[in-house]
Amino acid sequence: MKYTISKGYKVDSYEFVKELHPDPKTQPKVLGPSGYYDEKWFNSFLEVSGHDVVDGVTHHIYNLGPGDDPNMITKIQDPSYLNQVARTYKGVLNIVNKFKPQSGAWVSESGGALHGGAKDLSPTFADGFWYLDQLGMASTYNHKVFCRQTLIGGNYALLNTTTSIPNPDYYGALLWHRLMGSTVLAVTQESNPNLRVYAHCAKKKPGISTIFINLSKDSSFNVTLSNYEHQSRNSRSTDVAKPEFRGSKDREEYHLAALAGNIQGQIVLLNDVPMVPTETFDIPTMEPKLVNASTAHLYCSSFHSLCNHQRLSSPCLCLNYIITLSKM
Repeated sequence: MKYTISKGYKVDSYEFVKELHPDPKTQPKVLGPSGYYDEKWFNSFLEVSGHDVVDGVTHHIYNLGPGDDPNMITKIQDPSYLNQVARTYKGVLNIVNKFKPQSGAWVSESGGALHGGAKDLSPTFADGFWYLDQLGMASTYNHKVFCRQTLIGGNYALLNTTTSIPNPDYYGALLWHRLMGSTVLAVTQESNPNLRVYAHCAKKKPGISTIFINLSKDSSFNVTLSNYEHQSRNSRSTDVAKPEFRGSKDREEYHLAALAGNIQGQIVLLNDVPMVPTETFDIPTMEPKLVNASTAHLYCSSFHSLCNHQRLSSPCLCLNYIITLSKM
């Protein structure tokens, strides 16, 4: 670290190191305590360190367990199992609300499966059920940063360790980065636990980006989208707007599916187009398809990102989504 400083390299954040940067203008963020969340330890750490010392509360997530678990493919599509880690996110959020560090909560390391990941699952399409769900859940519980373990190295890498060709999770991460804004919206979906839904204000255009994750191995769904503006506290109950779709006529849709339905394969399709690097090793163009904005068809074992662009006077953050399902 001293060598890095001597070279003048810019550092965004360290865990536990601040005294090396006496000038407040160049000080990186101090993060901690890292490791797995333990309520007693995290409380003690932040109480002893005091206010204005730690800029962000960091923790690790490896909720899929050891990489050699033969039942992992079942876990990764089990909504009740995926829900368990919400207790960790909620606990960290409570700590953040109590001590109010400047940078909030961070997942400073997460690769799903321990010990380098799962050889037959982490670098495949199936890992996206876990990964996209984690990005959505972390945002829901007001986490500011999610650090994926790793970019390259180990079975859980976003890039193939030998060829540097992107694994399927790379394309999920790229779509999330391009489409999902920083404002998280409330979503209600209680019809079927196999359908995970997360919604944000769109990143670059007025509107809403919604991620659907269909965990079901054998069921598809038709989804009807509607949105409504929050009722003012001073308005009468009769003034509540009835749910109706009020967005633009067309929707941008990004449908990610496994090639030939093989969720443990390493080729992902975007709107039926294989995502493979070009001859010059560039990332392929990731174009949406335009479809009718009010309904969507969600195939089994797939991910969908829907971008509805609003024609509303109200800001995106004043909207909620209502999701209505019909099983195919």
